Amino acid sequence: MTENNPSPKSSRQKIRKALLIITFLLIPVTIFYVSPIVIMMGAEEGIVSGSMLLFILLFILSLFVARFWCGWLCPMGAWQELCSPVMKRTVKDGWPNWIKYVISVLWLGAIGFSFLGAGGIRAVDPSYGIVNGLSISSLDVLMIVVIIFAFIFVVAFLTGRRGLCHVLCPIAGIMVAGRKIRNLVGWPALQLSADANLCVDCADCSRACPMGLDVHGMVREDRMENADCILCASCADTCKKGVIRYSVRRK
Repeated sequence: MTENNPSPKSSRQKIRKALLIITFLLIPVTIFYVSPIVIMMGAEEGIVSGSMLLFILLFILSLFVARFWCGWLCPMGAWQELCSPVMKRTVKDGWPNWIKYVISVLWLGAIGFSFLGAGGIRAVDPSYGIVNGLSISSLDVLMIVVIIFAFIFVVAFLTGRRGLCHVLCPIAGIMVAGRKIRNLVGWPALQLSADANLCVDCADCSRACPMGLDVHGMVREDRMENADCILCASCADTCKKGVIRYSVRRK
């Protein structure tokens, strides 16, 4: 009698989902570190906040691991995946996917103007806005955070799975830009690869994708590079034929 041990693939998704749950539960501590709004608040005072330092780091990481952060560690992404059972539709290709790039450009421009208005960078404060180690330190802040996450839910519910990541998230636009730079230069980076010859057209990969991407079509058309792929490997781990896998290579 053989023992049924979990495969490395299934274990990988358990680890990923556990990490997302942990990042979501840590929101009272970390929300100011992942907030584009806090970056603006600090810039108006000439302060480089912890959130700005994190976003700079995420851009640098995107040069090598694309949007891995979105799939494994982002609390906003975690919230959308927790709500995914009530989000059956997928975000369609088209103009809504371009909104995040416009938002990213406007947001970066506003940050630059804010620093100029404050007379440049006057201080670096990784704990900007944090009180006694907590981001949520009052009832007023808690209510604002609740409203933000309710807004994220509504956006995803109306637009499709992980709708905020597709349509409105400014950091998504920044990380896509980092990935485009990598693709242009061509240095080795983490990506998904596929062997279409092994595909049996079950389309389980597309159904498993938390971003609602047509992964099956990507496999068949040999275009695994996708700006909205968050490298979560859900597609790879649900494929019984081993068609999709992580790889580190040049474009």
